[in-house]
Amino acid sequence: MTAPDESRDPDGLIRRAKRGNPEFDQHFLVDDRVLDRIPNYLPEGADRSHLLEIGGGTGALTDRLLDAVPEDGHVSVVERDPDLVSFLRKEFADEIEAGDLTVIAGDALEVDLPAFTASVSNLPYGASSEIAFDLLPRKRPLVLMFQREFAERMVAEAGDDDYGRLSVSARHYADVELVEHVPAEAFDPQPRVESAVVRCTPRDPEYEVSDEAFFLRFVKALFTQRRKTMRNAVRNTGHISGLEDPDAVVAAADESLMSKRAGNVTPAEFAALARLAIRVDPGVGGE
Repeated sequence: MTAPDESRDPDGLIRRAKRGNPEFDQHFLVDDRVLDRIPNYLPEGADRSHLLEIGGGTGALTDRLLDAVPEDGHVSVVERDPDLVSFLRKEFADEIEAGDLTVIAGDALEVDLPAFTASVSNLPYGASSEIAFDLLPRKRPLVLMFQREFAERMVAEAGDDDYGRLSVSARHYADVELVEHVPAEAFDPQPRVESAVVRCTPRDPEYEVSDEAFFLRFVKALFTQRRKTMRNAVRNTGHISGLEDPDAVVAAADESLMSKRAGNVTPAEFAALARLAIRVDPGVGGE
């Protein structure tokens, strides 16, 4: 691919697009140094032949991604703002005509995403959680920009103050790393929060899960009672997890685990408890 178009500086793109409204969750990354670094956070050896960008905005990151794919590579960008879709198609008309770029109009949670090999995206913060958990099960390398608070919860480990359902669910699918903090000043308009870039390298979990949907629902339920012991959390959340006989699960589980609080339980321990629940509670179903 060709080098980024020097005429496409981030500020110039915003001016030409006549966009940048914080009420519409539009905060465009304009720091060239951050933009240049983001594609390089992909894991070493990641397949870059088809990069997906969600939330293309005015195309500053799109321009870098076109340079990050190999000669025969492709970039697909999803954008829901119809005016920005039109702008991107005009601004990148040559790349589209050459078959290097596809601009997909619509909400990333509603359109059919292409068969991408990796995703590098500055996600719209209002939908970042839903988009992330649509992408993670696809087992592709991801480099995603989030609100800093969300990113720190995503990478937290058992025992950390930020550890929670988000941490367990993300680590179920990938190794997750916070690779860069990004200040509000790197955006235009400036958001009221700081941001952070997270790298997700897909891998299978180090534990077995016989029913993934139940496991994730079970973890969600238990973290709604994070200040309670696991014993009480299991008993109090059957209406969320789907357990019909929570007492049977508590009775069968190890006492030391039941005495912990969710914030100190590792993903592997959650998985073992979920497998136990499926065995002893007929309401959940068998393995």
